[in-house]
Amino acid sequence: MDPVRSLQDAKPAPFWLDDPGRPQATSALVSDTCCDLLVVGGGYSGLWTALLAKERDPSLDVVLIEGRESGWAASGRNGGFCAASLTHGLGNGLRRWPGELARLERLGRENLQSIEDTVRRYDIDCDWERTGELVVATEPHQVGELHELPGIAARYGSELIALDAEAVRAEINSPTFLGAVWDRDGVAMANPARLAWGLKQACLDTGVRLFEHTSATDIAEDGAQVVVRTPYGSVRARRVALATNAFPSPLRRHRPYTIPVYDYALMTEPLADDRLASLGWRNRQGFSDSGNQFHYVRISADNRILWGGYDAVYHYRGRVRAEHDQRPEVFRILAEHFFQTFPQLEGLRFTHAWGGAIDTCARFSVFFDTAYHGKVAYAAGYTGLGVGASRFGAQVMLDLLAGEQTERTALEMVRRKPMPWPPEPIRSAGVSLTKWSMARADRNAGRRNLWLQTLDRLGLGFGS
Repeated sequence: MDPVRSLQDAKPAPFWLDDPGRPQATSALVSDTCCDLLVVGGGYSGLWTALLAKERDPSLDVVLIEGRESGWAASGRNGGFCAASLTHGLGNGLRRWPGELARLERLGRENLQSIEDTVRRYDIDCDWERTGELVVATEPHQVGELHELPGIAARYGSELIALDAEAVRAEINSPTFLGAVWDRDGVAMANPARLAWGLKQACLDTGVRLFEHTSATDIAEDGAQVVVRTPYGSVRARRVALATNAFPSPLRRHRPYTIPVYDYALMTEPLADDRLASLGWRNRQGFSDSGNQFHYVRISADNRILWGGYDAVYHYRGRVRAEHDQRPEVFRILAEHFFQTFPQLEGLRFTHAWGGAIDTCARFSVFFDTAYHGKVAYAAGYTGLGVGASRFGAQVMLDLLAGEQTERTALEMVRRKPMPWPPEPIRSAGVSLTKWSMARADRNAGRRNLWLQTLDRLGLGFGS
């Protein structure tokens, strides 16, 4: 079957958000108000910040404002991988923070466990499964590189299991798999939209005043307070946490540090029992492949397959627009790759096709800043791993706003920002050259050209 035919009935909408259980929006803010802490942004970063602030001090008056509805952007349309890693993987952490990587790995594991504890404590119905993740080799040169990782991980307190071709195909049956490493405990699968909605309800239950369809239009310091203006009113707050991520920060000096990169995904119809049996997949891990342009793949609670990634698309000047959520040429490539990986699923249909913006920074992992004499804190740049790391980011922002010296705030990762992205048109040219070079490396046994080697030396990166 032509892979394109598998897309003919795909709904142009995120599968996770196409849910009859989607909660009603809260009312917009239509007056002036005051609070102890204002959180700007209703994705994971903002929701975790508001909830954790109330858990730290239930008497705190916390207001959260969201320009659309909580969880509607990246938090509701991602792959649903909740990873322990705070550094976008062991390799990236080792390159950037070798001296504190053991601590970062431990903090990441503790953070993931705390997310699981929160899901249980607030009875959040988000299909949480602590099944881990496979990283698979699909080219011969990738096998040796992957099989070096368990020894490296062990030195930093984490455990990875190496699998040969036979072992990985016993887990998930694809003729393209040549080997893998399995992180059995460091990644959970979740329904990302329901996780966001559950956090929203937990915020409301703990007394957070949450206003949706309320964007921040201006921010200014006013003596001991900060005033954030909205379309129909304003919020005067002692402290402000900015959690806008892929969207432009209200503070212009933060904007050069992130760019919005669009990522795309497909969701299949539910697999019949015989189809599922042809794959094995009894342990229900997520998996990704080892290419520079990689896919991420998982099975849902109702036995659909989410197939995403590969192509990361940057639009000139970093525009975030609804029309960018659909890109048929990428969906076609994804469908072709799906059936190359799982030829036994020929004839399967995709029910949903969608995209969304990822807040991407040059070091691939969250960074932090403060403004207005410490009254405003900012976290952004998760680069695709915000489902888990956003809770850690929220903890750091609250530490910074409280002026506390903690294990988290002492980290070099927290104290230093990445390099900013260059201005246009250099930015677009650089992104295009980097994407071309990464694709070339994938076709050339992983060998990186001079451009990629230069970016490596400068500590810059780009990925989906």
